[in-house]
Amino acid sequence: MKYNDLQVNKNTRPTRFGRGISAGKGKTAGRGTKGQKARTGHRKMPAGFMGGQRAIMQAIPKLKGFKSLHNKATVVYTDRLNDLSGKVDNFTLADKGLIENPYTKVKVISRGELTAKIDLETQFASKTAIEAIKKASGSFKKVAVPQRIAEKSE
Repeated sequence: MKYNDLQVNKNTRPTRFGRGISAGKGKTAGRGTKGQKARTGHRKMPAGFMGGQRAIMQAIPKLKGFKSLHNKATVVYTDRLNDLSGKVDNFTLADKGLIENPYTKVKVISRGELTAKIDLETQFASKTAIEAIKKASGSFKKVAVPQRIAEKSE
C-alpha cells in the first residue's frame, strides 16, 4: 500500500456554535455583536436586501453612467408612411431612409393622417397607429427583428 492510496475519512465533528467560551464559537457564535445579521432568521432576507433602503437591483439603473443593455425601438410616425404602398417592412423603411438600420426594432406611432393603403410588418405599433392603418384599409402584422445572414468566407 502506498501513502497516496490510503482511504482517509474525516474525523472532525461539525462545529457546535454558542456552547460557551471554551468551545471556540461561544457567546456570539461568530455573528459579531448585535445588528440584523446577528439575529435569528436573517438568512431569509431576499437577495439584494440592503437593510430596508432601496434594493441594489433597483438602485443601479438610477446611478450616473448606467447604460441599459436593451436597445430602444426606432420610432416611425404614420404620416411618414403616406409615400409608401403595399408591403412595408424594416427593409422598405430603411430603403426610404425612415430608419438607419433594418436590423433594429421599429415602432410605428400615430401622428397626422395616414391615407396610403399599406400592409405593415414591423415589431411594434401603437393602438392608434393600428387603427389608422386599418381605417386606410391596410393591415398590421407583428414580426420578429430580421436577423443578419453571416457571409461564409472561402
